[in-house]
Amino acid sequence: MRGDCWLMSTVAPFPRSIAAPLLLGVATLTLSGCIARTAGKIIAAPVNVASAAVDKATTSQSEADQNRGREIRKREEKLGKLEREYRKEREK
Repeated sequence: MRGDCWLMSTVAPFPRSIAAPLLLGVATLTLSGCIARTAGKIIAAPVNVASAAVDKATTSQSEADQNRGREIRKREEKLGKLEREYRKEREK
């Protein structure tokens, strides 16, 4: 062989003058998609971070309702316990 790469020797009828631009074109298309996807992730990263910070800093209405319900249940449990203790003390 004349120093050709093994790929060129296995694809013998394919002229080298066509193979190099073709491989370059395929590589460009493949890498451009990868670069575009990475650029999209980089651009979206600050938005995602800010969104996560807002989610942690704020309470949604459903979370507020759950917290309020929890507080009410705890107060009712405490009130029930005090009433039971009061009745127990009155019966003595």
